[in-house]
Amino acid sequence: MKPFFEEAVTAWRSRALVWVLTRREISARYAGSMGGFFWAYAQPILTIAAYYLVFDVVFAMRLGEQAPTRAVGAFLIVGALPWMAFCDCVGRGMNSLLDTGDVLKKNPLPAVLFPVRSVLASAIVYAPLILLLTLAYSPTHRFSSALLALPVLLLLQLILCLFLGYLLAIAAAALRDTIQFVGFLFSVGIFLSPVLFPLSMFPQEWRWVLWLNPMTALVTGYQTVLLQGQWPVDSVWWITLAWLALTAVVLSLLISRSRDELLDWL
Repeated sequence: MKPFFEEAVTAWRSRALVWVLTRREISARYAGSMGGFFWAYAQPILTIAAYYLVFDVVFAMRLGEQAPTRAVGAFLIVGALPWMAFCDCVGRGMNSLLDTGDVLKKNPLPAVLFPVRSVLASAIVYAPLILLLTLAYSPTHRFSSALLALPVLLLLQLILCLFLGYLLAIAAAALRDTIQFVGFLFSVGIFLSPVLFPLSMFPQEWRWVLWLNPMTALVTGYQTVLLQGQWPVDSVWWITLAWLALTAVVLSLLISRSRDELLDWL
């Protein structure tokens, strides 16, 4: 785990530079467009608005008695927004080293700064949306004290995205097929998590498949807090921490393996 901790220390010591790079990343994403920063929010806002309109207003669909809430649209929004944030953070982190390969070859900057920059830029974009989501759902359970768990869930998701983003960035530099494979996983991953349906509706004998998705525990935690006003069960925390430990170990191995060859891969 020594390579992992060395990279973490490097990122922390360079936090001022990371912040500058993050601001530039956000500005560069929408430079030259008339809508500018508006486009960062258009897709997630329109998506959750469509969920509410179609499922709650038009079809007035309802979930079963064991679901955290009866309204389908309200249920989908709570899981879909964190899932979109996860995909955007990890996807941009995965492409960060390939996008900045020329910069790394010309400047002796630590490679870790660029996945961190990309993940943080996406997290900053989605943070206001999740805050609005919290404000919209909190009155339904009278601002329960369980809301104190929400910042912890968000922090764990951010750390998970940082780990996976850097891990996949190294993997994509070594093998470009990683990008296509991860894109496929993002497409099917929403169906292998409790985003579109409550965990209780999935067949018991196949429920273990859902836990192969690193977002399953976190989505369950968001649903418990925002829809029920209750503190997440212990399994949410333990499974999330297990995913963090696993990704940290794999990331450490990849960092050690790629140190002398990363620039050649890029």
